[in-house]
Amino acid sequence: MFWGKQTVLFLSATTYRLIIRPICFLFESERIHLWALTAGRILGRRQLPRKFLATCWQVASPVLEQTVAGICFPNPIGLTAGFDYEADLPQISPALGFGFHTVGTVTHQAYGGNPPPRLARLVKSQSLLVNKGLKNSGIKAILPRLKNLPPHFPVGLSIGKTNLPTIASLEEAIADITAAFRLAENTVIQIAYYELNISCPNLLGNTVDFYAPERLAELLWALDALKLSRPWFVKMPLNFSDAEQRALLRTISESQAHGVIYGNLQKDRSHPALDQAEVAKYPVGNFSGKPTAERSNQLIRLAYREFGSRLIIIGCGGVFSAEDAYRKIKLGASLVQLATGLVYRGPQLPGQINLGLIKLLQKDGYQNIAEAIGREA
Repeated sequence: MFWGKQTVLFLSATTYRLIIRPICFLFESERIHLWALTAGRILGRRQLPRKFLATCWQVASPVLEQTVAGICFPNPIGLTAGFDYEADLPQISPALGFGFHTVGTVTHQAYGGNPPPRLARLVKSQSLLVNKGLKNSGIKAILPRLKNLPPHFPVGLSIGKTNLPTIASLEEAIADITAAFRLAENTVIQIAYYELNISCPNLLGNTVDFYAPERLAELLWALDALKLSRPWFVKMPLNFSDAEQRALLRTISESQAHGVIYGNLQKDRSHPALDQAEVAKYPVGNFSGKPTAERSNQLIRLAYREFGSRLIIIGCGGVFSAEDAYRKIKLGASLVQLATGLVYRGPQLPGQINLGLIKLLQKDGYQNIAEAIGREA
């Protein structure tokens, strides 16, 4: 049924690997990222390029469709927060094959970003060095860019604490975050869901964090008081023990949050998946991609086993193939997010993953993606 699509996706991936990626990798990472966002924004405004890319890369099947937290997802593969932090790509995202798209992380106030380098490739590690520090234009500037979102395509908004030293107390941090949520709630834009980012490891050193359950509880109580009109999920850190993760999950399960996302960047610079010669080039920042995969999978399983009856789990980290995504789903993830895989595999990757998922589901005898969730937890 999909043999023609499979051929087009294979040729697209080969072209990217042999021609486009080598050229892109000649240039500095953040510059290429900005060029990609600009290209995506321009193409997304034009119907003909959207239709052409959708014809080439979009894989639609009822096998992949599911309803999660009351939202209809055409497929389980989404763009994670951190890639499209200025809302440049929602119009083009469906044509690339994504089933949902998170904008952000955005904050109440604008932040110009940490000192460079903010983004760098670790090719041997299949990773990106990330040190943006929640760079964004601020929620007031970004919300208007979310007008005219694609119909029947879930677009979410990730919100975090503004990365400024003036926000130095717990009370100020909570006020900053809730102010951003209030602005989002007061818009008529059809945002499908929220993400609360408590886990960005690249904030200023004296910043307030929410890693202690009692501090997280205060933030969640404040958000509960807003009675948010959209489902919301908490973006979780990776580098804490299972016991510490359980304490955080317990706190979240007692709030109105719908679920959790596992997880954010890898902070362990000695992680065996990282090439130490590459790491040594960048003394500041943390790591995406393959070094996050193992711990992400472990925590998806933990969260599903112990809190799966209460919390929806979204898997994120090290997704480069259909097998990577399927592993997260079978461990308990209802949805899967990626970004770094696009850099190393190409923009056709979501379509390739969805086509591969259909084959994997058929091989295992499942009629729908939802049947596979948690089967290996």
